[in-house]
Amino acid sequence: MEPILQVKNLNHLYSAGTPFEHKALEEVSFSVNRGEFIGIIGHTGSGKSTLMQHLNGLLKPTSGDILLDGKSIWADKASTRQARFRVGLVFQYPEYQLFEETVYKDIAFGPKNMKLSAEEVDRRVREAAGFVGLTEKQLEVSPFDLSGGQKRRVAIAGVIAMEPEVLILDEPTAGLDPVGREGILKNIEDYRKAKNATIMMVSHSMEDVARLTDRLLVMNHSRLAFDGTPAEVFTHAEELVEMGLSIPQVTQVFLHLRKMGVKVENVYTIEQAIAELKRIRGGDVHA
Repeated sequence: MEPILQVKNLNHLYSAGTPFEHKALEEVSFSVNRGEFIGIIGHTGSGKSTLMQHLNGLLKPTSGDILLDGKSIWADKASTRQARFRVGLVFQYPEYQLFEETVYKDIAFGPKNMKLSAEEVDRRVREAAGFVGLTEKQLEVSPFDLSGGQKRRVAIAGVIAMEPEVLILDEPTAGLDPVGREGILKNIEDYRKAKNATIMMVSHSMEDVARLTDRLLVMNHSRLAFDGTPAEVFTHAEELVEMGLSIPQVTQVFLHLRKMGVKVENVYTIEQAIAELKRIRGGDVHA
């Protein structure tokens, strides 16, 4: 099966040819399959945000290419325009980008730009609102009268209403309380399942990416350092810490046990930790 997205030898220079020249991406390559849930992690300034803005054509690479269904998104203007609808991008704190007088109009903005019929726009607005848990009554109020968490839902719904095949989110749960965070993550997973969509999510919560994602991409100093399942990536826990990244708390505990001389497996979820502790208590592990 051909990947839905392919990133090929991507390089990006900011302020090229000036004293402020900065290499934001260096020879980044990977493929993304339809329906995957991919986590993107990395220290501040590692290139995560720059990478995301290339995936739907907001930024043009200095060199390299992005292929969507095997065709460069830069092949022509039509390809670039299509990429921006087919690959949806939700920025960090997207609620600051709300601007319409009602929630309905804000969610409808993207579909209207796609030149869809009024009936199709209405269907998409109401379906997207349902995915993120907004009520019919809330569609008619000003987005600025909603809570912070509800504003976040409106902004995500505005991207979902374009029915992107790839949905990219930059820290979608930042600043939310635990209930709000879990609600947003459930909304994202519901959309993925309903549309067989590909999800790419930047997060600083190692617990979230360990629990939810199929694959992790680890960015470090403008390069792709690791690409693998959470189980594969978190076997490099010491290297991740050296990169300035946190690791799941249960992984930290088991790394400490290993340093104490206890023979333990790598774990990164609570379920794995419980199973490993049961094994230790059963006498299978010796200090």
